[in-house]
Amino acid sequence: MKHHENDTAIYREHTALTAVQIELIRRMSGCFGFIADFAHAHLLLYVKTRNPDVYMIMRHHKPHTFYSQVELPKVGSTVQAQMEPLVAYVFEKEKSIHGRREWRLGMTLDMYAYPIKEDNDVIGVITLETSKEYASGSNYYQTLDTVELLMQYSKRNIDMERFSPIFAGTGVVIADNKNRITYVNLSAKRIYRALGINHLLGARLPDREISAMLHRETFDSSRPFEKEIQIGDMILLQRDIKLEEAGILQRRILLLSDVTEVRKKEREIKIKTAVIQEIHHRVKNNLQTIASLLRLQGRRSKSPEVKAALQESTNRILSMAVAHEFLSQHDREEINVNEVTKGIIERVAPNMVDKDFVLTSKIEGPEVVLPSQNASNLAVIINELILNSIEHGFEGRSHGLIGLRTAIEEKGYLIELYDDGIGFPENFDIDKAKSLGLQIIKTLVQDDIGGSFEMKNAQGAHCILHIPVKNVGGE
Repeated sequence: MKHHENDTAIYREHTALTAVQIELIRRMSGCFGFIADFAHAHLLLYVKTRNPDVYMIMRHHKPHTFYSQVELPKVGSTVQAQMEPLVAYVFEKEKSIHGRREWRLGMTLDMYAYPIKEDNDVIGVITLETSKEYASGSNYYQTLDTVELLMQYSKRNIDMERFSPIFAGTGVVIADNKNRITYVNLSAKRIYRALGINHLLGARLPDREISAMLHRETFDSSRPFEKEIQIGDMILLQRDIKLEEAGILQRRILLLSDVTEVRKKEREIKIKTAVIQEIHHRVKNNLQTIASLLRLQGRRSKSPEVKAALQESTNRILSMAVAHEFLSQHDREEINVNEVTKGIIERVAPNMVDKDFVLTSKIEGPEVVLPSQNASNLAVIINELILNSIEHGFEGRSHGLIGLRTAIEEKGYLIELYDDGIGFPENFDIDKAKSLGLQIIKTLVQDDIGGSFEMKNAQGAHCILHIPVKNVGGE
């Protein structure tokens, strides 16, 4: 059966559930992924179709906490009741059951099935399927007992941020309504052992011992239930989930992740990023110094050809400086084509036109972000195209428009730079053109960036670059 994205429409079309019942299941399903992770189990949600002997699977989740080769049935698929005897039992007897399911020859999973009740009606069945190793582990019943509480708890409008995924290696501790520990997984034992805390089961949560050893504690204001604590050289991320009924604690789940190495890597990346930004800043300053020297040289020259050549070189260098300035101000090694074009038009182009010339610009289309190794090349290409428009397109005019239009193509990006000038001369052939600027563009686009470009007239000159997707993002 075709899976529709609109769950409500599927429920209405294929089941006899009321709007209230559908909303209850929708609310609960926000917690299903977390429950699958927490129980190390595949989770499936079954509802009855209008034919009570046929069930429909409305949710499936594979846990993040262990690798599974099981191929779960598709959401929206149907199954005969007789093929799912444990699910049928729960629908009929209105109580949970534990059994086994053989997924394929030699692979059997322990299966736990629970009813979802709305008043006195069973409106759905949740199944959890886990390996024999987890199911036979000591105190797994504590996990399942907490899962049942979570299912009840998820019927309310709760903060789903608390129930974001759990990953392999996360320490899980369960404590009862008096904060006494009833379950500790291996990862949590390992973390606490590293802190010198060994006897956990039956003891109170070691909050006081942790506080006494605390070196640093950080709360994220957007996630008040989560804090980062540093004890010696170890940094732990702690998520504290309290399951309460009318303000009274029923169960407490503590999730611990050792993020020491992650934070160390983040610090290293931060330092490297700062160094790279500083290098770009210095490169920009050096390029501006070279441009100033060329400008001085140009003023001293009496030859108009030399003056023009030095001015062109100055503009090329200043365009590169704009690209490096952009990279020095951002912590990503990527270049935003739209921003760099805007920078060149605002800062470099005024050097190319007479004082009285009014140059306007228009930038439209989605942002195009390319890896930084293309930055200088792209800045030079944009500079050459703008220079071309000013030198040839606006001859004898007092004003002109230079525009940039971007688009995302199937195979990459389209970057179109255009003007509203007189356009290219008739019979213009780029392959025969002797202009240094056009030769630079051709070399950089085709050889360095690996793209292609075309030039055409359309109420002005248009140069269209095609940047292939393999070069997007530095792949």
